[in-house]
Amino acid sequence: MNAQTQRRQIAGPAGEIECAIDEPTLADGQSLRGVVVICHPNPTQGGTMDNKVVQTVARGFLHMGYRTVRFNFRGIGQSQGGWDEGRGEVDDALAVVAAFRKAGLPLALAGFSFGGFVASQAALRLDDPAERLLLVGPAASRFGVATVPATTVVIHGEQDDVVPLTAVLDWARPQALPVIVVPGVGHFFHGQLPLLKNLVLRSWHPAGTQPA
Repeated sequence: MNAQTQRRQIAGPAGEIECAIDEPTLADGQSLRGVVVICHPNPTQGGTMDNKVVQTVARGFLHMGYRTVRFNFRGIGQSQGGWDEGRGEVDDALAVVAAFRKAGLPLALAGFSFGGFVASQAALRLDDPAERLLLVGPAASRFGVATVPATTVVIHGEQDDVVPLTAVLDWARPQALPVIVVPGVGHFFHGQLPLLKNLVLRSWHPAGTQPA
């Protein structure tokens, strides 16, 4: 994502997993807010950890003082293994969480599209719950996105032609879960990535506590 991005290979259930770690710029006396693991869109449709929406989400979390961890699912980039229709990909996410979660630091999970499905399912399997989830364009029409905590932030484009807004509302309705709908925006937030970053910042913090 930038010149300071660290690339690491970690052990995963199907072989090595390629990860990209970015550290926030902290002011004097400011401590790391937490660690966020971000899951990318469908690898069978070209999704990687370098997807622009994934990078935008990462920049938002960096701005808030989180260490950000992106990774490639099995079979993508330098990650070993092959597509497992979502099952093994959840295992990959859990392996990344186990490798980068730090005692005493909050863990956040985020995901875009298929990555939203993975993040939701991974959250169910954590013994120590995540601080909060962020799902952007979750693939509710294509995969079994799990029921999520009431504090989860969901952002979706009104004109999403990959995952229809109606599918996300049908998933959210039984949970009484609010969805932030961005008017006129498609699945990949073309031309609206700065707005997406701003929405992440505004929705993650209680009113009046956003960082400068």
